[in-house]
Amino acid sequence: MSLVVDRYEMGPVGTNCYVLRAERGAAEAVVVDPGGDSTDLRLDLARSGARCSAIFVTHADADHVAGVADLADGTNAPIYAPPRDRMPPERASGWLAVRDYTVDTEVDGGEALDVAGIAVDVLAIPGHSPDHVAFFADGCLFSGDLIFANSVGRVDLAGGDWETLIASARMLIERFPPETTVYPGHGPSTTLGAERERNPYLAELRA
Repeated sequence: MSLVVDRYEMGPVGTNCYVLRAERGAAEAVVVDPGGDSTDLRLDLARSGARCSAIFVTHADADHVAGVADLADGTNAPIYAPPRDRMPPERASGWLAVRDYTVDTEVDGGEALDVAGIAVDVLAIPGHSPDHVAFFADGCLFSGDLIFANSVGRVDLAGGDWETLIASARMLIERFPPETTVYPGHGPSTTLGAERERNPYLAELRA
């Protein structure tokens, strides 16, 4: 398998949404964190002859799930996401309209999935939010809002915790090789090795 990853920026803060296919031209795709209007994404999938076979959610912040309900309705794709009650209700601030959605398969870390021909490991990575998970497939880590290029997720919202975030980052860095590509919830892709070496917020992991 040679995983194909396409990135879309969605919503008012440019949240990264990813489309995963087992190979270029594959008939099935997985969409990670559709955080806004998915019209262009659906058109691109249709042009390529692919259908959305599953929707993965890293965590339930509004900018990561604003497009989940519409995409699920339009494609009949099942939703794989952390349990809804893990996210403190005060995180739903109303700053971005989110239609309610039903999680078809709850994931909270430790699951091994096989979806659209892609083998995926689910990892619990709390810290930015208590419900946060990451998805790992074929050397690629979809980290949501835990690790960014030269930054990390904020911890000042309800349920955030700095020590927990650092512990989650340490787990990822110790578990996966440095060349692992990180596809974060915002900004450019990076690698675990690069973030371990230069990310100022992870300096204590270099001690």
